[in-house]
Amino acid sequence: MAHGKHQILLTGFEPFGEDSVNPSWEIARALDGAIIEGAIVRSVRLPCVFGDSIAALDRAIAETGPMLIVCLGYAANRSDITPERVGINIDDARIPDNAGNRPIDAPVLADGPPAYFCTLPIKAMTQAMRDAGVAASVSNTAGTFVCNHICYAVMDRLAKGAARKDARGGFIHVPPLPGQASRARDASAMELGEQVKGIRAAIAAAMTTRDDLRLSAGQIS
Repeated sequence: MAHGKHQILLTGFEPFGEDSVNPSWEIARALDGAIIEGAIVRSVRLPCVFGDSIAALDRAIAETGPMLIVCLGYAANRSDITPERVGINIDDARIPDNAGNRPIDAPVLADGPPAYFCTLPIKAMTQAMRDAGVAASVSNTAGTFVCNHICYAVMDRLAKGAARKDARGGFIHVPPLPGQASRARDASAMELGEQVKGIRAAIAAAMTTRDDLRLSAGQIS
């Protein structure tokens, strides 16, 4: 386990599907080594593979001993940065992962609870990104692919004491980069610099906010 300066573990995924880049990793590696609210960011790239991604996460947690874990993932159909509220105990893949796995209605962890709520202050983080001029909103579903797989797993690890006793964590989905979105989705793209700015603001808010803001972020559907 790393010693000395407080550590923030920031993860992103390798490219998957038809994409040659993954914005989540581009953001994470841009922030690697950054000092945010007195803590240093350590960025790790996860494989977009069920199971293997959790093993890589476990190694990263053991190596960094983080006080904060922020996992990033790419959502092609989103137009803003979306901190997730909850991860569910289901793997249900619409497409195969990078190893060809395509689980259907399988649990992330066979002995785990149905869901875990993220412990990041998601509303304060969303507000901080908006205050920085970056489009953001709270999300109530992390999907059922490898992103949700990791969202659920990181909260399981924190619940079971794999990191520092006071550590908090969660998951954030990010939108496409310009040129990555299809012609039909061009409006949803966000420049890398803008996304890096937003995630930096979100992490700063997570570092300085213990009790989340009580703002409406509910959705009708």
